[in-house]
Amino acid sequence: MKSRLIKILGGIALLAVILLIVAFTAGPGMLERSLNRVIDHRPHQISAEAQEFHDSLLVADWHADTMLWKRNLLERAKRGHVDLPRLRDGGIGLQMFTTVTKTPRDMNVHENDSASDNITAVSYLQLWPGATHNSLLARALYQAEKLDGFIKKSAGGLMWVRSKTELAAFLAAREGSAATAPIGAMLGSEGGHPLEGRIENLDKMYAAGFRMIGLTHFFDNELGGSLHGTSKAGLTEFGRSVVTRMDDLGMIIDLAHSSVQTARDTLALTKRPVVVSHTGFRGACDSERNFPDRLMKAIAAKGGVIAVGLWHQAICGTTPEAVANSLAYGIALVGADHVALGSDWDGAVAAMPSDHTPAITAALLKRGISEDDIRKVMGGSSIAFLQKWLPD
Repeated sequence: MKSRLIKILGGIALLAVILLIVAFTAGPGMLERSLNRVIDHRPHQISAEAQEFHDSLLVADWHADTMLWKRNLLERAKRGHVDLPRLRDGGIGLQMFTTVTKTPRDMNVHENDSASDNITAVSYLQLWPGATHNSLLARALYQAEKLDGFIKKSAGGLMWVRSKTELAAFLAAREGSAATAPIGAMLGSEGGHPLEGRIENLDKMYAAGFRMIGLTHFFDNELGGSLHGTSKAGLTEFGRSVVTRMDDLGMIIDLAHSSVQTARDTLALTKRPVVVSHTGFRGACDSERNFPDRLMKAIAAKGGVIAVGLWHQAICGTTPEAVANSLAYGIALVGADHVALGSDWDGAVAAMPSDHTPAITAALLKRGISEDDIRKVMGGSSIAFLQKWLPD
């Protein structure tokens, strides 16, 4: 009887081990496939002329959450939206990678509190270092280390862009063959909560390579109110100190997900222009996810850049034509110098993948947008902004 019980318990233990192995090996891929859904834009046709024009562009994108997921950025993947081969295929020259450190359960664009967190479970499932299980700062720094590791292993395929000097070196390297031209990599944070309420942590993030920080994400935090939070409040005193310190460091302030009042408070306080890294225009897509047009005009008037996303809540569609519609609206509202791409790739959204980006250029051409304006919104306005506002 006793030996039979031991066998049963041994069998249960073995089954538990097998289930754990399956969870930790297959689980991350299953999770990402369910969240980062890929929408194929085809059968849209791209003419040879449109492809040739797209190939002449330096395309820049302000937002991809790729570092959150467990896969190799340097290898072509069968899930998600971004990897180095697909960035090359899509003609992307410069990509901002953004770190995600906390998201609320049942996340929505209307109202979320900060009591729950999805990323803790993700950190366990993907076998992140122990420090990341309880520290938002550790999660941000770990994702920064991941990006740095990919850059070092890319054999020149990826280059850091953290300063005006590095940007100039990157642009010079891009003047060679398109097949071997490097892709610039920048680093931003989805929300300021990794600071954990301590201003000195901003310097730690800067040292790790962060050059853009969003003030909030889907919930109110120590810096201020979120567009999707419960208070809809503005900057806190801590938030004001962070804005001032970011100005001193030459870091880019990202207003994506900030409440309207937080955005207004920031515009009144900062001495530098800001970015909205992934969004839409309310006049083109009447969504709570998007700022009112009047606020967008104020952001542009201060020299800021507004980056249009590729998912439904931002642009009321997911087709290349829907992207072109919002870009065209932005050009008419604030001018092409202030409009850019901010895909939100790998950000738990359904969107066309990065290798389908030429379809956006084709849709803009078909819509009758001038080639000069297309060059700006597909990357020129972003490069001009960075040349002026990256740290020296």
